[in-house]
Amino acid sequence: MPTRWIPWIKALVHGVCLLPLLRLIEQYRSGELGLMADPVNWITHQTGYWTLFLLLTSLAVTPVRRLHPRLGNLIRFRRLLGLYAFFYATLHLATYVFLFSGYDVPTVVAGLRAGHGGVVVEQWRVVWPTILDDLKKRRFIQVGIFAWVLLLVLAATSPAAVLRWMGGKAWRRVHTLVYAAATAGCIHYWWLVKKGVRAPLPMTLVLAALLLARVAWSARKQRRTPVANG
Repeated sequence: MPTRWIPWIKALVHGVCLLPLLRLIEQYRSGELGLMADPVNWITHQTGYWTLFLLLTSLAVTPVRRLHPRLGNLIRFRRLLGLYAFFYATLHLATYVFLFSGYDVPTVVAGLRAGHGGVVVEQWRVVWPTILDDLKKRRFIQVGIFAWVLLLVLAATSPAAVLRWMGGKAWRRVHTLVYAAATAGCIHYWWLVKKGVRAPLPMTLVLAALLLARVAWSARKQRRTPVANG
């Protein structure tokens, strides 16, 4: 891939990654969301699906670029895809906190317009017991929060300045957490759906293939590394 194409392809990737959000906005604007039986569930499903899809796509960058030297520039898109995965994960979490849990968004908006900033905290105090109770009882929420925290760490350490400050070795060690985040995301998906539903299977198989590819590459690299004498 010629370097001169990178800015144009990045613009295209930005556009494609924003399409799910634009679709949700258009569904809200047109009233389509309001006609759905459970619009909150739809938003939850869409944001969760695209989180996993983009996360697995970012993980696929490294094995794909190893297939041919001309694909080396694909590495420039890995961080971008990972950050979009975190973006949709945050929307996924926000859907639960601000729509599913009972957080009264219209009341907060009205209060802020009236100059009552404390309404934000007041509404949070109302829903926090419900959220805490869900967190204690529902294991899919526990593993989902765990995955989001891992993605938060990865997003916070993604800038080049942080890489220079941490050092390459430590930075790479931290960013292997992306596999734990993806695994937790798949587990979250399995525990969320009803028993017998196989919707999470395709993404789980993709993740398994990516993990096997990483193990195979590491084993191949070790075989090629000469053993020091003495």
